[in-house]
Order: sequence, then C-alpha cells, then structure tokens
Amino acid sequence: MTHDITAKLTNFSNSAQKTRLVIDLVRGKPAMKALDILATTPNKAAEPVRKLIYSAISNAEENFGVSRDDLVVYRIFADEAPTRKWRRFGARGRFKPLLKRRSHITVILRETE
Repeated sequence: MTHDITAKLTNFSNSAQKTRLVIDLVRGKPAMKALDILATTPNKAAEPVRKLIYSAISNAEENFGVSRDDLVVYRIFADEAPTRKWRRFGARGRFKPLLKRRSHITVILRETE
C-alpha cells in the first residue's frame, strides 16, 4: 500500500513563478537526491523548499515508518497566495501600486514500488 506523505509551506514571500523555477529541478527525483540538488542551488526559494522536503521525509519516517531511501518526490507545486497591495507615491503625487506576491508550496512524497 502506498502512502502519500505531504508537507505544506504557506505564505512564502516569493512569487509562485520564481518558486516554480526551483521546484521543477526536483520533481520526480528521489527525495535524498532532491535535497542534494537544492543544497547547491543559489536561488532564494531553494532553502525553504529543501526544508519542506526534509520535513516531509521526517513525516514519512515518524508517522508511516518508511525509509528515507525509498521516497520519491511524487508531486510538488507552487500556488499563488493572496497578493499584498501597497501604495507607493511616484512623481507629481501620483499613486503607483507595489505588489508583494507570495506563494503556497505543497510537496507530496511517495514510496517507490
């Protein structure tokens, strides 16, 4: 029986578009190999995604008794979170919106057959 082990990170202060560039590197890879890839990736999103995958691995070991060497990144995706709209004032008193985009990241690990 295969278990879906999930971990979620909400309101990560990076846009979903930039986060997807990082998570595309590890989709479908073995979990331990994914951690190695993310450890050497220089993007801002790499460290939180690495911590999230490590958390999912810990969930698998603690709750389901699955070995970390048998886990694969089955699904990983980044959704848009609510955008924070700030006011910034430009030249001649005009109003310029400043959009602070955030994302929700979800990782699902599965045991290899």
